[in-house]
Amino acid sequence: MSPESRILRIANAGGYWGDDPYALRRQVRGPLAVDVVSIDFLAEITMSILQKQKLRDPSAGYARDFVTQVEPLLGDILRRGIRIITNAGGVNPQACAEALAAVARKQGLKLRVAIVDGDDIAPTMGSLRSQGVAFKNMETGEDFAPYADKVMAANAYFGAMPVVEALNGNPDIVLCGRVTDTGITLAAMIHAFGWAADDWDRLAAGIVAGHIIECGAQATGGNFTDWKKVPSYLEMGYPIVECRADGSFTVTKHPGSGGLVSCQTVREQLLYEMGHPRSYLTPDVMADFSTIQLRADGPDRVHVSGVQGRPPTDLLKASIAYADGFKTSGTLIISGPDARAKAEVFAEIFWARCTSELALAGLPALTHTCTEYIGDDSTHRALTPAVLTKEILLRVSAHHADRRSLEVFRKLLPAQILSGPSGVAVTGGAPMISDVVSYWPALIPQDCALPLVRVLEERGSGKLELALEAGPMAWPVTKGTPEVGPAISGDSAVAIPTGGGSLRLPLMRIAHARSGDKGDTANIGLIGRSPECYAWLREHISAAQVKAWFEGTCLGHVERHEVPNLWALNFLLEETLGGGGTMSLFIDAQGKTLSQALLRCVVEVPASLLATISAENAPCVGELVPGGEA
Repeated sequence: MSPESRILRIANAGGYWGDDPYALRRQVRGPLAVDVVSIDFLAEITMSILQKQKLRDPSAGYARDFVTQVEPLLGDILRRGIRIITNAGGVNPQACAEALAAVARKQGLKLRVAIVDGDDIAPTMGSLRSQGVAFKNMETGEDFAPYADKVMAANAYFGAMPVVEALNGNPDIVLCGRVTDTGITLAAMIHAFGWAADDWDRLAAGIVAGHIIECGAQATGGNFTDWKKVPSYLEMGYPIVECRADGSFTVTKHPGSGGLVSCQTVREQLLYEMGHPRSYLTPDVMADFSTIQLRADGPDRVHVSGVQGRPPTDLLKASIAYADGFKTSGTLIISGPDARAKAEVFAEIFWARCTSELALAGLPALTHTCTEYIGDDSTHRALTPAVLTKEILLRVSAHHADRRSLEVFRKLLPAQILSGPSGVAVTGGAPMISDVVSYWPALIPQDCALPLVRVLEERGSGKLELALEAGPMAWPVTKGTPEVGPAISGDSAVAIPTGGGSLRLPLMRIAHARSGDKGDTANIGLIGRSPECYAWLREHISAAQVKAWFEGTCLGHVERHEVPNLWALNFLLEETLGGGGTMSLFIDAQGKTLSQALLRCVVEVPASLLATISAENAPCVGELVPGGEA
């Protein structure tokens, strides 16, 4: 079959470490014949966890869950000719390869494993700094020097090209360290279709395909605003992209599996963790999300085409994890009547006692604290309508550089149970204290981290044999510059209907949304339910309006981007997540619930706007009305 007529099926079986442990089984044994399965295990915090594991045990440092998932399926994977591409190698791909070889040896199977590493730059950071690599924070511009002696892990993000080199060794499994989430999907497409390293539009299409499936079931009905449209959440179908040589592809899932694939679910995932829509940066290409075209292509099928790209920069992103003190959180269940008032008294007593006892012990005061009333205004905070709360989970949290101060905190919390108002249920003993590992993103020259590609083979003979040694791979230098491009103008041909009076209703009636995080910045993609709804959103929901709605939650600047091809606005809310990552004391440290908070906001719209929404895009959750939920 020629590359031009070939359909390459790439399935995803996981978007994070801890995702559905049986998704790989469903993807491998499903009714559609898949060629490749990609699995993403790594987040910024995961690298530091794996690094600590490796320091304790040199044979650790990878996602052991991956080996557990593969073991009962290895025969099926080899028999069906399915290739697995994953970053499960973490900080120790060699050890992961050896564990897989042991599984193959036990089953008498021949297994070929490619390894992509070289991304670990922690050992060379001192030398690189002396050579002038500043490692300034790419988001804040902050100087790295105060954190240099606290580094726990530092890894460069490789793109698709080293993975393509690994695929050239004809492996059954490709094990990577830190590669971009999109790169493991794009690499399979480059290898299958022979795309050139400067075929920017096709490379950008591969990046979009990778972005859609990288978070697993989020593209197939998981975390979907209109959740009642999903026929079943049992045996959840994970996404599959059917890719073509021209860069177009279709998003689908195994027939008969749970979940839903629609233009709505795909739009939401495309907006997830998006920054500037015209400049989705990767080491391989700068993808322009404003050029994506979607159309329904049958039940649970969405066709994607038209993606354009531009040259990337000549820099790599580095993810640095550093030790940042300690934190702890504890909870008490407070029942009604007067649940909120009693919870506030408990919190006041607790923090007053902490302050007093720390002073008596001569210990420093707590630097960061947080009080949340879960069940009454914790995730959405000031945006929640007033309701009569029957019970509250009082959650108190603190962060400090000195662990001793948190020891006072953890001992005082259970002492509150019988020392305040009535109606407290025990939720456990003294809370645990955990290390805080914070995230530092930086940009480095490409030649600071050269990928190393190796291919190993287990032939069932009891040893891992070297099949091919590719050695360090020279990075294909691009010399591009970050070209953002002009702002996207709206489609003036779409008129906002008038007449029929106006209605006050929540945004959820005319929009759906998805939110996520980038450090301390929350991203909310607000998607119109019709082109006319988008036109109304574009004219009436400004960055200033969103900033006002999230007053007290968003402490920084709000930036708005228009994405008319997806009927969407993308909002970036800076200083919203309490520092983000593990540093945050918020129960929703990743801003997952903020999209729903925005959709609760009440606006006044022309009544005739509702008639523009098709049945497919209409909301089906319980209607929200001013003053509460109906």
